[in-house]
Formats: sequence, C-alpha cells, structure tokens
Amino acid sequence: MNEKHTKGEMHGCIVCGRLYQLYVVNDARGKFVDCKVMTDGGRHVPNLHHPLVACEKHSNAEVEAAVLRAYGPQDDDE
Repeated sequence: MNEKHTKGEMHGCIVCGRLYQLYVVNDARGKFVDCKVMTDGGRHVPNLHHPLVACEKHSNAEVEAAVLRAYGPQDDDE
C-alpha cells in the first residue's frame, strides 16, 4: 500500500502569513509525506507532520522561533 496522493494547497508563511501555493503529498492514509513550494519567494520548512512554508527573506532563527511558537518543541523521533 504505497499509494500517494498529491494536491495543491495554499499555506501562509509560518512567520508573516504571506500566502504560497504548495503541492502536498500524502500517503494513502492521509499522513503528510512531503511538499513543494510552487510560488516564487517561498521555501519549504522541514517538518515531519505538517506542510510548512516560509518566505526566503526570513532568517532560520525567525523560522525556528515561529515553528516553536506554533507547534511547540519538535520531536524528530516520531
């Protein structure tokens, strides 16, 4: 059961909220697998459970602080 589903979604920058178009890949059970940012000026923010995006202009420290604020500490072992 290795079927994957891809769909287009709009997501806001985790720091400032600017909207970006993403292609989001989920497995057959609906679990998030990966995403690709299709709008210029955005970058994918690695996360195991959610499709996240940030503006390229934001520093890594700003992005990390926003992820911590929104989702709490990230446990990569899950």
